Parts: sequence; structure tokens; C-alpha cells
Amino acid sequence: MSSKRLIYLPLGGAGEIGMNAYVYGYGAPGKERLILVDIGVTFPDMDGTPGVDLILPDIAWLKARRNQLEAIFITHAHEDHIGALGHLWEELGAPVYARAFTAHLGRQKLADQGAPEKALHTASAWPETVEAGPFSVGFLPISHSIPESSALVIDSPAGRIVHTGDFKLDETPIVGEAFDRKLWEDVARPGVKALVCDSTNVFSPAPGRSEASIGAEIESLIAQQTGMVVATTFASNVARLKTLAQAGERAGRSICLLGRAMRKMIEAAVATGVLGDFPKVVSAEDALDIPREQLMLIVTGSQGERRAASAQLANGKYRGITMKEGDSFLFSSKTIPGNERGVIRIMNQFSEMGVDVIDDNDGLYHVSGHANRPDLDAMHALVKPQMVVPMHGEHRHLRAHVKLAESNKLAGVLAVNGTMVDLAGNAPRVVDHVETGRRYLDGSVQIGALDGIVRDRIRMALNGQLIVTLIIDEEGAPLGEPWCELRGLAETGRSNAPLVDVLEEDLSQFINRAGAKTLRDDDKLEQELKRVARQSAMNEIGKKPEVVVVISRLM
Repeated sequence: MSSKRLIYLPLGGAGEIGMNAYVYGYGAPGKERLILVDIGVTFPDMDGTPGVDLILPDIAWLKARRNQLEAIFITHAHEDHIGALGHLWEELGAPVYARAFTAHLGRQKLADQGAPEKALHTASAWPETVEAGPFSVGFLPISHSIPESSALVIDSPAGRIVHTGDFKLDETPIVGEAFDRKLWEDVARPGVKALVCDSTNVFSPAPGRSEASIGAEIESLIAQQTGMVVATTFASNVARLKTLAQAGERAGRSICLLGRAMRKMIEAAVATGVLGDFPKVVSAEDALDIPREQLMLIVTGSQGERRAASAQLANGKYRGITMKEGDSFLFSSKTIPGNERGVIRIMNQFSEMGVDVIDDNDGLYHVSGHANRPDLDAMHALVKPQMVVPMHGEHRHLRAHVKLAESNKLAGVLAVNGTMVDLAGNAPRVVDHVETGRRYLDGSVQIGALDGIVRDRIRMALNGQLIVTLIIDEEGAPLGEPWCELRGLAETGRSNAPLVDVLEEDLSQFINRAGAKTLRDDDKLEQELKRVARQSAMNEIGKKPEVVVVISRLM
């Protein structure tokens, strides 16, 4: 039996949807040569991560082994697969490989963070390969909801791995490469050790539908509208943008794209030759002079993002354009779990304007970019791997996918973030667990999830804040009374007196009783002032605020 092992280690994306980062390695234990597949982000929410801009995978384990890292491979240009590239590349320093469309956007991300664009190399599709230490890696075209998505064929001395990336089995995807069953059969024919496979839609029982299947429905819908038509979808879904724009054009409408991310995706698709026949568009300024019934806007913000074009329109105006009664707004998208409140808020705002809101509850105007359960079955049967490693999913998705693999007589393993699996034998074997987590991009700096900064924000949001200031004179005696400032607290409480007055009175009584020993000890004095202030606030308003004590001593 070989003393070398073939490892798979997810640092993000396994046990969650988003923040994908998967390590593969081959060699003696602890001395493996490594590659990284994808380096994505996930997005914050006001409940759990207030004020945070992006959430990044914690790559501390990989950074400590950067001298073992041969290369980074990016499967496609969705933010949860490429979004952390610019922010984390300096810590890893390895060459990056991606296909042309993804590389175009990746170089922009590197440049935005001051990293060298030349670190990213454009790779061609399979059968061309990139040599990376003991690995030979090829980009195998697969259909998804963004152009030039690729699975990776990862050949090693211990066998072939197929890492699907995000995928669906779409033979008519409108934009990008169709799923080529023959090509995949050729890849599978020599034998596949492990299929590391997307699990997102494992609970969806019906076979996935093609992007081409919704064009007629969208065209019919837009043709029936009388006022201005606005549609939103994922900015990266270039095929859907094309479908929407063509439907608007055929209905005799001028097309206007609103939202920086959407324009950037179209520009990248045109620049790299992915998109060649997108309908002519007009600027937002020109759109103001076009009769409403002859205009269609395609806008960002399908997930309720507060700063996106759809939210701005819902708030009243964007780039001078307003929605009116008789207009219609189409969500040609699925609401990602967790975004429901933001989307519903926008829907209600439009409804209050008299705008007709059309969503995709009936499945007429959107198809998923991920393989459904029958498609996963088909992928298992096509690739015929020795083992299946589910990834890209929450714990429940991974667990259900393992059961699906086992029902197909394939060995499966449930490997969440931090689980190191050896794939070299005849069955997957968990050999180690490593510490994983997340970092927060907070403004222009990165902070650790356990640093306490976000936790303090949440506590202040939940409990309010009280600042207590006390001056001590040269002899160690209080100079005047303590005074308080409130943030996010009710101004009056149960006693019907101003809360500030009540707090200052209780704190003054404590100071007048405090002994010289307490007054000389800043730590003890701070602790007692906090205790009194929080208890006094609790008695008055039923809350214990976060208390900041400022003690100034005159010298």
C-alpha cells in the first residue's frame, strides 16, 4: 500500500452554500503538494453580521503551507467562487488559472486590491491541461447560470478526480457551452476515482429545465404589458439577460441596463467573445425621453440588495427614472434563502405604487443553474466514479447526497468544512480535521470572526449603549458627579423621569458610598460603575445596555 495519500479538504462551501474553497493534495502525510479550487465569498446580513461588507474563508491552514501550494484554479466567475481572490491572493502567492471569461473578471478583482493581474493565467478548455506539481488539471466545460463554467478533471498518481463545480445538464443554454454528454463519457472512460459533486438542488425532485425553455413565456409576458416593464435577475446570468433583452426588443421596446454589476458582466462577455448578438441598449439618460410603453429596464437587485437598482426604484427614483401605476416588475430569479425579507419589502413598495409585481412562484420565468436530484443521478451514472464526495451545500444537502450516492451503489462521505478525506484507497477515509472559519471584510480591513468586533455591534444593537464619564481629582476624590450619554435607549422609564437623571442619581449615590480603595483602582471602579448603571437601566427600562466607562484622573 502506498504511503502517499490523495487528500480533499474543504475550507469553505461544504456545510454551507457560498464561500467555496477546496484543497486537494498528493504526497506523504503533511508533505502533500497542494492545489486550491475556488476562493469565494459569502454575503453578510444585518442580523448576524451588521456592518460587514463581505465574508471570506479563513485560509490560515493553507497560508501556513503556502510553500506547498502549486496553483489556484477557478471554476467560474460567481462571487461565491471567485469573490475572495483579490482579498486573499497576497497571502497565498500561487499562480491562478481560469478560462477567458472568468479570467477577465478575476484580473479586475486582483487589480482592485492592488494584486498583480499577471498572476492570473488564461487556460483553454479540455483536453488541454495545466501541470501543477503532481497534478494535471483540465477545464471541462459544463453548463451553469454564468458563461464558461467548468468542471475540473484533476489527474494524480492515485487516480482521476472530477470536481463538478456548479453545474446543470443543459443542452440548450442560450449563452455559453451546452452540456456535451459525449465529452463527459470520454473523460469518464479511463475510470474516475472520485466525483466531487454539487449538492445544491438534491431536494428538487423534478429534472432540471433548460434555459431555452423559458424564452417563450417571458416573451409572451412582456408582449402583454402596457406600461413600462422592469425585470431583474442575477447580474451574472448572461443568458437570462439576453433572453429578457430579446423579449423586450421583439415587443418593440428599447432596452436599458441599470446597475454596475450587470453592465460589467455584459462587457466581459462581449470582450471575451462569449456574447456576440446582445440587443442594442440605451443609456439611462436617453431612457428618460422614451415613452414608458416603449421602454424595458433590466436591473440589478433580484435578491433585495438595498443599494441595487431595483431597491432604488422601489424607494422612489433611480438615475431619474421612476415607477408608476400601470408599470410591471418581473423577478426572473429565485430568492435565495435568507433574502426573503428584502425581496418582499421591495415587492410591497412597488405594490403601493400601483406596479404589478410578477414573481416566479409558478416556475415560468426562471430555471435554476444547479442540477436537480434526477440530474445528480444521471451524473453518477455517466461518470461511474468509485466514490462520491458531495460539496456545495448545507449539511442537510450533503447528507442527502451521500444517501443518494449510496442508493446508486457508490461509496459516499459526508465531509464538511475542515474534514480532511483521503481518496487514495478504495473508499473515502476521514484522516484529519483542521480548524476552519471565516473572516470579515469590514470596510478596508479584514477581521476575525472571533475578534469580538461584530459581536459587540450586535450587543449594542440589541441592548443600546450607555457612556458613563467620571473625573477624579489629584487627591483621588470625585470631581463633581458622573454623567451619562445614551445611544439607542428610551429616554424615560418606569419612574417617568428622564432616564439620564435616574442613572446619574444612582451612580452618584454609589460614588458617594465608595471607599478610597475602590476610587484608587480604575479596574474595580469601572466594574462597579458598569454594574450599577446596568442594574439601574434594567429597573427603569427593562434592558441592560452595553456600558462604556471613561475615567479621567487629573495629575
